[in-house]
Amino acid sequence: MTLSATRALVDDAIAGGRAVPSFNVISLEHAEAIVAGADLAGIGVLLQLSENAVKYHGGMRPMLAACRELATSARSPIGIHLDHFEAASLIDEAIALGAGFGLGSLMVDASTEPYERNVALTASAASRGRAAGLWIEAELGKVGGKDGAHAPGVRTDPSEAARFVDATGVDGLAVAVGSSHAMTEQTASLDLDLIARLAEAVDVPLVLHGSSGVPDAVLREAVAAGIRKVNVGTGLNRAFTAEVRAVLDAAPALTDPRRYLAPARDRVSELVAHLCGVIAG
Repeated sequence: MTLSATRALVDDAIAGGRAVPSFNVISLEHAEAIVAGADLAGIGVLLQLSENAVKYHGGMRPMLAACRELATSARSPIGIHLDHFEAASLIDEAIALGAGFGLGSLMVDASTEPYERNVALTASAASRGRAAGLWIEAELGKVGGKDGAHAPGVRTDPSEAARFVDATGVDGLAVAVGSSHAMTEQTASLDLDLIARLAEAVDVPLVLHGSSGVPDAVLREAVAAGIRKVNVGTGLNRAFTAEVRAVLDAAPALTDPRRYLAPARDRVSELVAHLCGVIAG
């Protein structure tokens, strides 16, 4: 296979009643592990770079280029997505880079802004992004809610979601249905009835963020209810870090990073393959 467009991956998931597994990349080892896991499962995925990850690497070009090369050589279809972009300058740069770096989609996150400003900022970015060939995702939860749509207890209103999608022209909508970012235990309880009502109310695919805190069985139910893109980040980091700790605890004199990064990378690839089966199997 080769580098795939996000739109193609999402359309295929919609046709099959599945969701696209979407995994956050922090390091090169993350990206390698995700691609290896996707190949193990034989399922297409998205490599996601967040605004925070881009800032960590001093810009988006190095990691975008790495993701592009890994996707091009993968056996499974791999797309590249930019996640939770808030800074106007980075959104503009992402739109300008576009296909040149294999980018297929961008999440514009103005969810902490008051509703009207969220609409205005998102609509502008969506118009420009779509003209550049990008699939555009946005987020909506409690209007003006602190910490955005995924603050604890926040829920997306179906009628408001329909108005937001119509007003902004986005291609996908991240909704608040009970998950939260950065959860380290799988204890989240999703509002499956709300997911179904949101899927009925809006005519674009629904995206679930904060999925690391959701039990596997509930993830399957969420996909059945209408979720079409599932984001996973913290769960990969938890597995990666636990493996590094285990190796270093067993060999405290170890200094070669390859000796502890390779097992961590393998552990993440196994988790990715498992989650691909849960989300899109």
